[in-house]
Amino acid sequence: MRIEFEAELWEHQGEAPWVFVTLPSEAAEAIRESEPTRRPFGSIKVTVEVGTSRWHTSLFPDRESGSYVLPVKAEIRRHQSLSIGDAATFTVELEN
Repeated sequence: MRIEFEAELWEHQGEAPWVFVTLPSEAAEAIRESEPTRRPFGSIKVTVEVGTSRWHTSLFPDRESGSYVLPVKAEIRRHQSLSIGDAATFTVELEN
């Protein structure tokens, strides 16, 4: 299953700040309906594309939004010239 969506990058504040995007509710619902294989912490393995970058990571359930969050590594943000607050188009492909 491949899902394309646009989302804004945001930073989680904490001891080790991370940058994420929150999937739109329609994308999250499509993923839940596909009944993906869940890993520890409810994570779901995915392959992600943004611009010319492609990488493997996991989606994590987010109780606050009722959706999933996708971590976006600093290396990817630098390569794609993305900053916190920027919107970008992401393609997520669920892995088995």
